[in-house]
Parts: sequence; C-alpha cells; structure tokens
Amino acid sequence: MLTSPIASPPLVAILRGLEPGHAAETCRVLVAAGFRALEVPMNSPRATDSIALLSKELGGGATIGAGTVTTPAEVEAVARAGGRFIVMPHADVAIIRAAKTAGLLCLPGVATPTEAFAALAAGADALKLFPAETLGPATLKAWRAVLPRDVQILPVGGITPDHMPAWVAAGANGFGIGSALYVPGRSIEDTARRASTFVHAAAALFPSSQESRA
Repeated sequence: MLTSPIASPPLVAILRGLEPGHAAETCRVLVAAGFRALEVPMNSPRATDSIALLSKELGGGATIGAGTVTTPAEVEAVARAGGRFIVMPHADVAIIRAAKTAGLLCLPGVATPTEAFAALAAGADALKLFPAETLGPATLKAWRAVLPRDVQILPVGGITPDHMPAWVAAGANGFGIGSALYVPGRSIEDTARRASTFVHAAAALFPSSQESRA
C-alpha cells in the first residue's frame, strides 16, 4: 500500500497511447530502469484493460494508476481494474472526492493558486503542476511562498532531464514524464535508454529517494 503519493524515485511514467498488447513488455523495461509509478491515461486504447493487466503482471514491482481521468465513473472503473492512483489534467473536486471515496490517491492538475487550494481542500494527496512548459519554474517558486510546506508538487508537461534541476531548485518534489519517455511505436530499447537517463537524473537531484530504495 502506498504511504506517499510520490514514488521513489519520484517519477511517474505517463504512458499515453499504450495498448494492452504492448503494456507488459513496455512496463517491465521501465521498472527495470527504476520507475515505480506507471500511469495509463484514460484516453489510451482500452486503458482499464492495460491497468488490470499491469496490476497483475507487475505485482509489487510498481504502482499502477490512471491519468487524464475526467469523470467520477472513470474513477470507479480504474478502482475495479486494480489501479491505485488517479491523475487529472484539471482540479474537478467531484473527481477528487470520488477518488478518495474509492481509497485511491489523487493528483489533480492545477495551473493557479486558486485551483491548488481548492484541490487540497477537496482532499488531493499531491498536485500536478500543468502545463509545466507554459507555467515555468518561476511559477512554482511563487506558489511555494503561499502553499502549505508539506504539499508535494509534480510538474508535468515538457519535462526532460535537462529541465529538472531548475524545477527542483524552485521546489518540485518529482515529475510526470510523458512523450520524452514513451510514445507508441518507439522501440523498447529506446524507451529503456530514456528511462535510465531520467532515473539517473532523479538520483542526482533526489538522493534521499535512492537511499530509501537501498
């Protein structure tokens, strides 16, 4: 059972477009590289089938969840499939409450302090700063002056290993990694190489997360 919304290392693999037939092979190389949180967006083909398959195939090797969740009904479907966390592109409090009722962790997407505070009041476990490439590290630094200190924030959108140090300096606790890590049709070898690069970058920025895995 998860004790924190952010895995160790604090990276969430966003597997948009993943198909069930490729799910196990793809995610095994991500887990081998060090990823421990795997997100299947709900606008991927047969997303709940992939979530169910991965929840069984990977066992305790990784925590499986859903992204791009837009309705409470999708929350229920993810819970039935064995998913453990909900990620959203927005801060719909009805979805946050549905996730908490289902016993799932919830990381809603926020782009303003108003959304951030409303999401936390509704029960959000952490916040997804989205879209990160538009908002930039300066936005996060400003938020850190007003948000509760223990709130964990993950920038998502356009993150690469080169971008990560500036975000961590601004107060990021981890990252959601999308197309820079995985796109459908990319070779398994390329995905594995990219995964290793991200994990090594995270290890340098979050050394305590590596110690907790030892």
